[in-house]
Order: sequence, then C-alpha cells, then structure tokens
Amino acid sequence: MSKTIIYEIFVRNHTEEGSFQAIIPDLKRIKGLGVEVIWLMPIHPIGIVNRKGTLGSPYSISNYRKINPELGSLDDFQALLQAIHEEGMRCMIDVVYNHTAHDAVFRNDHPEYYYRTPEGKFGNKIADWSDIIDLDFQNLELQEELIDILSYWRGLGVDGFRCDVASLVPVSFWVKAKERVDHVKPDTLWLAESVHGHFVQEVRDRGFYAASDAELYQAFDITYDYDIHHAYEGYFQGKNPLSAYLDAVNRQGAKNPMGARKLRFLENHDQPRAAYLIPDLNRRINWLAFHWMLPGDPLIYAGEEMGDTHQPTLFERDTIVWNPTWKEGAVWFARLATIEKNTQDGVIRFVSIGVEGVSVLIKETREVMEIGIFNLEQKVGGISLPVSFSGQVNNLYTNHPIHLENGKLELQAEPVRIKIKKELYNPSAVK
Repeated sequence: MSKTIIYEIFVRNHTEEGSFQAIIPDLKRIKGLGVEVIWLMPIHPIGIVNRKGTLGSPYSISNYRKINPELGSLDDFQALLQAIHEEGMRCMIDVVYNHTAHDAVFRNDHPEYYYRTPEGKFGNKIADWSDIIDLDFQNLELQEELIDILSYWRGLGVDGFRCDVASLVPVSFWVKAKERVDHVKPDTLWLAESVHGHFVQEVRDRGFYAASDAELYQAFDITYDYDIHHAYEGYFQGKNPLSAYLDAVNRQGAKNPMGARKLRFLENHDQPRAAYLIPDLNRRINWLAFHWMLPGDPLIYAGEEMGDTHQPTLFERDTIVWNPTWKEGAVWFARLATIEKNTQDGVIRFVSIGVEGVSVLIKETREVMEIGIFNLEQKVGGISLPVSFSGQVNNLYTNHPIHLENGKLELQAEPVRIKIKKELYNPSAVK
C-alpha cells in the first residue's frame, strides 16, 4: 500500500501573521517535500474560562462549528482549502471530541452533554487538564450533533479528520460517524491519536472506557504508534537500549489487524523536536529514513524539515523561525518521499546482523529485494548482509556506489538502501 505523507501545521505559529491566508504562499514548498496531506491543528475558537497562557490551547474549543477569528474568517479558511486542493494535496483538520472548553456553547445550551464528577460537577475523567471538561458519550443526542458537525466540515471540502485522544471516545461512535460522513463524501481520511498502552490500562483501571489500537481500526485508516513509543522515549532517556525499541517495532504488527497503518514520526506537537533529541544530522537522517521505510504513513511536523530544535508552546504566539539557508536536511524529505512512492508494495521484515546501533530492514517486492541499512548510532566498521554478492550497487538514498564483498560492506554515515535480485538473497549468510 502506498504511503501517505502528512504535514502538520499549527496555524498560529506557522507564520508571523499566524493566519490561514499566510500559509498559502508556503504550499508549493510544502508539496515539494513530497507531502500529500496537510493536517491543520484545531482551527476553532478557543475558550476563555480557565485558559492556559495568554492565547490558550487550540485543544480547548468553545465552538466546533466556528472558525477561530484570530486565524481568519470562514472565507479565508475556504481559500486555503482551495489552494491546498489546487496543489494536488488534501486537507485534514483536527477533531477534539473528548472534551470542550469550560465556556463552550454546549455547556450553556446542552449541559446534559457533559460528564459529571461523583460530586456532580463538570470535570475530567482522567487527566488533570484544567482548561477543559469532558463530554459524555452516553448521550445519544450529543453523538448526533457531533456527527452532524463532521458532516458539515466534510461538506465544505475538508478531506479528513485527525481525531484527538480518539481512544477515549467509544469506537461505536467513530464507526457510526465514519458511515454517516461517507454518505456526504466518500474516501474520507481518518487518523486516530491512539494513546500509550499504559494510559489505556490506567483509564480502564479507573473504571472508564479506553479503546485499544486494534479496536480503533474498525473506524480509522491510521493510528499513532504510541503503542511502542515508550521504548522510543526510553531509549533517548537512557532507560532502555536501542534493541528494546527495535524489538518493539518488530513485534508491533502482530498486535494489530493485517495491513494496519501506523503514523510514523520522530516528532509532533506533543513531543520534543527530533533535532533536539538527535543533534547530529547524519544520525537524524538515518532515524528518519528508518521510520519512513517501516510500514505506515510518515508525518512531518512543520519546522522539522529545517532542523528546528525548539518545540513551540501551544499557549502563546511562538512562531517557527524559518531558516531559508538550512536546506541540507530539508532535501532529504523530498528524496525519501520519491523513493517511497516509486517502490513497489512488499513485505518488510527485520534482519538481525548482531551489531547494536544498526538496524537492517528488508522489503521483498514482486521483482527484487530492497535492503535498508540504518546507522542509528553512527557506528564504524563492517557488517554482513544476507546476500551472496560481490560488486558495486547503487545507494538509492544518495545515488552513490556501495561496494559489497560477498555480502559484506562498510557502514556509512548516511543511510543505505540497495536493490538486489531475489536469487542473491541468502538468509543463511548471516547468523
């Protein structure tokens, strides 16, 4: 299945103007990275009561049917939507249905839509999110209203929805919503922010609902890879070796339906910048190439392509500092996109080469075997690949020649991806 490359934009912080209109001139550059879908973080008005920071979090929404006037008008949004479509890309907006702002229109018009604490107050079931209050999905009228809102935005031309903390909203609702929205326009893209496994367990232990990733695939095309993210975080925090993370990735597919798609990212708006975690460019490019070769759909968080180390706050104006001279890393995104789009579908599996800090993936297509070698810790020395071949091969990532001697090669600072004939593949060559 072809990958869908998604680009995440926080409208407030993407430009100095912080508006829909100001994004339009940047669309050609974004498309040049290989992007197919623009994901706009929440575009709705932000609540005032218990607001965090000066401007508040976009995830504390007061009205799902309106546009945040700080970003522009509905006409401005539709102009951006049209411009995205004219560039041949699709637009996905954030859906935040687990909770609303304290002063949301629902609270005044439909207080029965809300969860109440044991004390009978508005509040949260789990997390200490002081600027929001939870909705109650046992109310069927609430469900109908939320589905109608999704249908409204789909009818305006929005192509998909990224659904915030989707795991805490009943899957039965998402299934019903998907079916109804498809009647408005088919082929809607559904991305679930599925949550960490330990959080699912914590929510359930407290007696509340939380869906697993496997359950979410009843309604969603793509889910986050937070089910293994603890091992990724643990590696960079020094809590576990790299092998623990790679083992988790290797086992991930067995927990989900066959062909299930995962969102692959080094960073997003809730996580540290990749350039902060991995300052060395070559090492970071290896991590990027590794994630893009894995089954799933790559995510670029705006600013990542420029090697930005600063994670913008959600609560203030915190504009990305765009460095037009910093292009060395940015070209890799377009290069990776071209390779992934031009490769055939195939089965991907890990190969153990016995070298900590280096990951090897093999993708078997109808015609050839593709081997990716990712020097995630910038090791030096030689490794053995499961191939019976001596001679020159082309590194697809750089177009530079790579020499193999009976399957052995010297590690490179940059990632390596080669194609070999199937008859040269020899699993017994590596023990």
